[in-house]
Parts: sequence; C-alpha cells; structure tokens
Amino acid sequence: MLTNADKFWNPLLETLPREKLQDLQVRKFRRIMAWAYENSKFHRKLYKEAGVQPADIKTMEDIAQVPKVEKSMMRNIQKKEPYPYGDMLCVPLERVTEFRQTSGTTGQPVYQPDTWQDWEWWAESWAYILYAQGYRSTDRVFIPFGYNIFVAFWAGHYGAEKLGCEVVPGGVLNTEARILKMQELRATATMATPTYVLGMADTARRKLGIDPAKDLNIQKITCAGEPGASIPATKRRMEEAWGAKVYDHIGATEIGAWSYECMEQPGGLHVNEGLFLVQIEDPETGEIIEEPGKPGKMVITAFDRIAQPCIRFDSKDIIMWHEEQCPCGRTFRLIKGGVVGRADDITKVKGVLLAPTAIEEVVRAIPELGDEYEVTVTKKGDTDDISLKVELLPEAENRKDEVMAILVDQLRVKTNLRYNISFHPYGSLPRYDVKAKRFKDLRKIH
Repeated sequence: MLTNADKFWNPLLETLPREKLQDLQVRKFRRIMAWAYENSKFHRKLYKEAGVQPADIKTMEDIAQVPKVEKSMMRNIQKKEPYPYGDMLCVPLERVTEFRQTSGTTGQPVYQPDTWQDWEWWAESWAYILYAQGYRSTDRVFIPFGYNIFVAFWAGHYGAEKLGCEVVPGGVLNTEARILKMQELRATATMATPTYVLGMADTARRKLGIDPAKDLNIQKITCAGEPGASIPATKRRMEEAWGAKVYDHIGATEIGAWSYECMEQPGGLHVNEGLFLVQIEDPETGEIIEEPGKPGKMVITAFDRIAQPCIRFDSKDIIMWHEEQCPCGRTFRLIKGGVVGRADDITKVKGVLLAPTAIEEVVRAIPELGDEYEVTVTKKGDTDDISLKVELLPEAENRKDEVMAILVDQLRVKTNLRYNISFHPYGSLPRYDVKAKRFKDLRKIH
C-alpha cells in the first residue's frame, strides 16, 4: 500500500484539512499583498485608490474586496521605467534573471520577469503536477517544444529535473526527428499541446510507419496550452494513439502552473491551493461562486511570486467547482472538466451561447473524422452564419452521408446550432505545432 510520501509531492500541504488550508491562504494572501504594496508603485496606487490595505485582510471575504488586475493594465505600463516592465516590478532590475512573454494570442504580449527565487517556485509548482501524474526519477522525459520566449514547457523541464527525471530537450529537431529520438532513447514520458500530441502520432504513422502505441515506450503524456486533454473525446484519441495515459495541467505565463490532473483522472483538475488562491466570480454580479457546477470567471492569486506578483488576476478563464472530492486523498479542490473556455471566446451565435470546446468534443468523438477542424462565424446581413470544415479519413469516403448525419445530429444536441458543414481531404486543413487557432469569429472584424 502506498504511503502519503509515495503518493504526494508535498504530503503536508496536499492533505491539509480545509479549515487550516484556508487559514494558510488568507495569511499568504496578506503577505504577498503587503510585499506588492511596499515595493510596487502600481500596486500601492491601485490599493490606495480602492481604500484597502494589507492589514485589512483577515478573511476570505476581505480578499474579495481587493481590486483585480487585468491584462490590459499590464500592457499599459510596459516599456516604461524600470524598462521594459514598468512600475509593477517589485524588485531591482538586477535581481531579474528570467524573461518570458505571453504568446500574444489575445493581443499584445505581456512581459514577465522572474527572479531566480521565482524560477525555483515555477519548478516547485511543476513538481506537484508531475509527481501527481506518476513521474518519478526512473523516467526519461522527452520535451518536444521549441525553447523560446514563451514559457510553454520551460518550467516543466526544470520540474522534471527536480524530481530526478532524465530530461531530453528536443527543441531544434523537427517532428520526424523527435519521434525517432523518442524511439531510439526509449523515452517514457513527453509533454506537448494536445494538437501536437495528435500531430506527432499522425506523422509517426503516416510518414515513418511507426505506431506510437506499439513501437514507442511513452507511458504518460502531460498536456498544456489548450483544453483538449480535459475534453473526453480528445483525451481518448490521444490515449488510444499513444497507448499512454494523458494528463492535463493548466498554467499561464503571468500566473504560473496552478492546476493539475492526478492519476485518478477524476474528470477535473486539482487547484494547487497551497501555492495559489482561485476564486470563481459571477461574470454579471461579481459575487464569488462557491457552489459546484456553476461556471464563472477565474480570479487567481499566486502566493509566492515576487518579481511581478500575480494578485487577484482576472484570467478570463471560465471554470466551475466539481461536485465531488477526488479519491486520491488530496484536499485541494477540483475544477470540473478543466477550463471550459475563455470569457473572450464564449460567444453568442444566433442567440445561443457557444463554447468552442463543445464543437471539439463532437468532432473528436467521431472516429471517421480527422483530428483537425476549423470553425468560422460570419454575419450575412443581420443573421449569424457558422461554418465547420472537417477532414474525412480516406477509409470513410464511402460512408460520407452517414458521417454527415451523425455530425449534424451531435452538433445540434451538444450546441443547439446548425452549421454549414464541408468535408475536406485528409491533410488539407492547417496543422499547428503549439496553440491551435481553429475558431475564428470574423463578426468582430467588421
């Protein structure tokens, strides 16, 4: 029987009773708020204007009164002194040892400075994730991403090393070379976006004649960057393609690695509540949601990041609390189904609220369709028009009408919308190595 020391990276924090955990969170919030108040002109001005000081924070209800920070605020102070971070910076420039920036998928990239202490915190955050997913010192981890200014799996690399894993960086190799290196070295684990996990499997089969599930030794895959690993149909495709367990985790450049799926795969992700405070806010009323199953906007605080603190950051991610506690024994709460979508992405089409993840679940659940698809929303006069391009696998060509009927029916059931659907030859739609851009709302352009 496994002991807590075998199951948990930090047995004390991960099994702390809820009441003690919340007391710890309040104390850690007050500490990071005081640090920002004393060391950042931006934060001090923000809090003074709101009439709140660190000493006022005594309960969770007090925390909810602290003003939020949005990405637009961070962009507005960039390229000002101390250059290029502006006065959100809480340490002298000479203490900054790491530069990263956001991917810019939702606008101008945000710069993120970290001290060496922050970078060790990043690795510690990832150690929780990887240990919960079964990574141990016996693993050889192949990391197939281009090491650059986006954080991506940089911290995953350091977190794996912290666990004692052997890490193989596959940054400059192309996809085929990465697959062959995994095979050559008998790598046991890898990390990538769901898009690239599926793309690697497709390349292995069709270009190299390698079946990842039979010819490679990958036993576990950690995903990030997209919601796919928390979408049952996409997770199933990846696990079947690789013959491996696929785990999700969620993080962001300006936040950190804040949640993880454990080996129980309970249909949700643990919030790392020892290092982060996650609050779910009703988008309309601003009230904090505690009840399970009710979606809202995530507001998050990282307790231990000091160079550019993340305090009550409005992430725009839509999440909800899970109704159940995970059987793994962790007292950290679960968010159900990962990130449901972004407040920016969930949009009304023909008067119906649509989350792009619902379309992914339908497409990926139909085995006759390829992994790639593309959704475009336009306006024709006063009417919304939504088009869906999918790839039909060659072996399903003679069943096109049957597949179309299933697709139309499932989209109607799951999204309550009708689509202009077109089949395309396998391999003709765009492929992505990092974050995919499959949903395009062109109404916002006109």
